[in-house]
Amino acid sequence: MKWIEVTTYEEMSRIAAELFSKQMKANPKSVLGLATGGTPVGLYEVLVEEVKAGDISFKDITTFNLDEYVGLAKNSPASYWTYMHETLFNHVDINEDNVHLPNGVATDLEAECENYDKRIAAAGGIDLQLLGIGVNGHIGFNEPGTSFDSLTHVVELTESTRTENAIYFEEGAEMPTHAVTMGIQSIMNAKEIVLLAFGERKLEAMEQLKTGKLSEDFPASQLTTHDNITIIYGGTK
Repeated sequence: MKWIEVTTYEEMSRIAAELFSKQMKANPKSVLGLATGGTPVGLYEVLVEEVKAGDISFKDITTFNLDEYVGLAKNSPASYWTYMHETLFNHVDINEDNVHLPNGVATDLEAECENYDKRIAAAGGIDLQLLGIGVNGHIGFNEPGTSFDSLTHVVELTESTRTENAIYFEEGAEMPTHAVTMGIQSIMNAKEIVLLAFGERKLEAMEQLKTGKLSEDFPASQLTTHDNITIIYGGTK
């Protein structure tokens, strides 16, 4: 486990981008696990700049996102499909057929979860997985109490997570109560993991992670058992 403490959000984003760029150059057909939210925006901006400069290419890259809200269609303004396209995919040379997110409007969500893990395995597994962390220690949408052995599944979002993510929804829009998320074991199956955390609100979670104490009440704690993980974190944004 490698810890990198930074002083600015820009520094965190740049260091993370270097790790992803290195992976993509080493293997132009890499399988990347991607995340949403405010934390990775800077990373994606740097990657877009590198694509435009001709330094890297997404042409043969395959991506799998961590999660998607249940009940939100792709074209919903608050869907993670929309987020990923507006933030990254629309600005790089990725093949749309290589873009994968859970289908939150699937008629059979259980089958969708099983098939998502199968698609990841069929692609050869995730080479490099990006993660953020919730103030309650959730990774993906794996809330406290989630089994460390969990694969992709449907989860009921806690009130704190819904409150935290409400800023991404238009005023008056109904906030989903459930999501499809890669499970903790699904995440741990990645060959390499990069966890990003920045801001005062994330410091307590970072301190708890540093203790190395394993508990399903703090889902991110399982990451301390991974053989190849880099944590890039810093203080107030």
